[in-house]
Amino acid sequence: PTLKVFIPKNEMKKTIYILTLLTVGFLSAQKPQTIAYIDMEYILESIPAYKKAQKTLDNKVAVWRKEIDKEASLIAEMKSVLNHEKILLTEDLISERKETIQFKEIELNKKKATYFGEEGSLFILRQQLVKPIQNDVYNAIQRIVTRKKYDFVIDRSRDLVLLHANPKYDISKTVIAYITKSIKEQQMEEAKEKKVKSKEALKKRIEEQQKRRVQKEKRIIRR
Repeated sequence: PTLKVFIPKNEMKKTIYILTLLTVGFLSAQKPQTIAYIDMEYILESIPAYKKAQKTLDNKVAVWRKEIDKEASLIAEMKSVLNHEKILLTEDLISERKETIQFKEIELNKKKATYFGEEGSLFILRQQLVKPIQNDVYNAIQRIVTRKKYDFVIDRSRDLVLLHANPKYDISKTVIAYITKSIKEQQMEEAKEKKVKSKEALKKRIEEQQKRRVQKEKRIIRR
């Protein structure tokens, strides 16, 4: 066969399901199955908006990690100082410092969860910045699938590893072309709307000027 597929062992259930689909596709005598593949990482990296979003995410993560590392270093320093000075301290003072350290550790863990938790700030920001771009990619794929009538589209950058694939089945560049076209069309539409609004604003200013001129002429006549 032209298309060979290798699937990791840790995806056994998914493996069985996909191989079943592929087997049905290849063995079906009633309807020939058409397959294509994409490289999602390549597609996303080729979209300027995704690069910009990823850069924003990376910068934000760097700030959060710096903040967390600073607080972690402070806690480590407090522990070290306590370890060196506890021989000179009373039990009450030792207990008080330990409570302070534990409190700071709890607060630090809360901050980590707030930033990097399952539904933390990073997750929310990624949804805001990256999700719309991913939706554009999936919509482009769907349009291509509808037009070309593909039965299966495989993402080679994910769980499936293609050991060999004929380049003619790779539709990554086609997806990028669709998205680029959509972006240009959107930009043209925005430019058109901006032009219409400018004309409307100019027309409004002219009408206001004419109205003021008429009012001025009326006042002169009354005098």
